[in-house]
Amino acid sequence: MSQLDLALDADISARHLSFLETGRSRPSRDMVLRLAEKLDVPLRERNELLVAAGFAPMFPERKLEDPQLDAARRAIELVLKGHQPYPALAIDRHWTLVAANAAVPPMLQGVDAELLEPPVNVLRLSLHTGGLAPRIVNLQEWREHLFERLRRQIDVTADPALKELLAELRQYPVPEHHERRPNKVDYAGVVVPLRMRTESSELAFFSTTTVFGTPIDVTLSELAIEAFFPADTATAQAMWDSQGEKNV
Repeated sequence: MSQLDLALDADISARHLSFLETGRSRPSRDMVLRLAEKLDVPLRERNELLVAAGFAPMFPERKLEDPQLDAARRAIELVLKGHQPYPALAIDRHWTLVAANAAVPPMLQGVDAELLEPPVNVLRLSLHTGGLAPRIVNLQEWREHLFERLRRQIDVTADPALKELLAELRQYPVPEHHERRPNKVDYAGVVVPLRMRTESSELAFFSTTTVFGTPIDVTLSELAIEAFFPADTATAQAMWDSQGEKNV
């Protein structure tokens, strides 16, 4: 967003915005919040901006176990359970696993026990050679997809922990047998599938990310639900068949 666009969106003059940027004018609390909203700054960083400007932070940060977040926890549980028999999980800002539905554990069979020790980082779990990486058919494509998501998150937050995580993930080797040819299935160029080998077949999923629409709590604003949908009919049938086996 250009300076002029931001000034127009915030309903202030470009001159005043320039003075704020150069320190010639001191922003009010409302101005800090208005500019942060127009720039879509995350709540954690909005608190940091307020403190830097000499004001108290506005947005509380509670642990997810806090009773005041009971309704949010129930909502997460409902979404995860309602997505079965397809996998879905909830993660925090550092990609730490918060919750998962019953379809996730079977997907993790054979993963090194160390990677499943809490706190579980789902990116590490996905790309580590002791995790899911050897079973991901299109690993190079999936890696780049995750790296790009992580880079965008770093651009917005400048979180040092995320920078360290990205550097670590880049060091993971790619198993020699991973697929180097283009996808055998055309997904119309609109999604990057996750294609995984199982003992009996190959599963293909695409994912969606769901966040709370109007959070005013930092912890809640940083939670995301990753829901995986079948990318083909064979995967859908396999997941429903596995659900049926559990219910027998």
